[in-house]
Amino acid sequence: MSSKIKLDIISDVVCPWCIIGYKRLEKAINKMEIQNQVEISWQAFELNPNMPPEGEDILDHVKRKYGSTPEQWRSSQENIMKLGEEVNFTFNFNDGKRIVNTRDAHILLAYAKESGKQTQLKMRLFEAYFSEGKNVSDRKILLEEIKNIGLDTNLAKERLENKIYRNQLIDQESFWKNKGISSIPTIVFNQSSLLTGAQSVAVYKHVLTDLLYQNKLHLTARNHENSYQLTDKD
Repeated sequence: MSSKIKLDIISDVVCPWCIIGYKRLEKAINKMEIQNQVEISWQAFELNPNMPPEGEDILDHVKRKYGSTPEQWRSSQENIMKLGEEVNFTFNFNDGKRIVNTRDAHILLAYAKESGKQTQLKMRLFEAYFSEGKNVSDRKILLEEIKNIGLDTNLAKERLENKIYRNQLIDQESFWKNKGISSIPTIVFNQSSLLTGAQSVAVYKHVLTDLLYQNKLHLTARNHENSYQLTDKD
């Protein structure tokens, strides 16, 4: 068993609660000073996998999908913006904002993971969409962000055009859905327990503290077992 806590974060780059939840988790990790004791992997979940390339106006989208009125959505926006301020993240909403398809973004996040830059790209995509109002389904925008974090845009473009990586993404999403994941953000801890929703910093600290203790017990037990085996052989 690894001494690090493995965190699988199932999310989408157009999910405001995903960035709020992550920022709270990050705050908990920083407060505990355990940055080197956690291993984060971002797992794909498309909120709107069938969204057409042109996307959908956000007011039309929330009315169609959730039955929300413009007034209800604006009230929700104000709440999200306040929560964003608490975690030092800027949400810029406007009535012309569009919900977009994020499949290409997830393909590139898998590519960035191979170079250890997945979280860096994820943060850039959150900022591009929510703070800067960019269209994160536009390949030109996506490749610009790939370049901004120092990765090869030609290799990234090849990934986007290769059906193998697209099918791998779909399989990955199916894996988590088959595990019962139906809402985001969801964080799976050490592939055994999970939390759904943007939890508080205190909740994340409590869970991480328990996991650190469990990891310590497992490692201690394993060391004792190895010591016993060596003694037995002597």
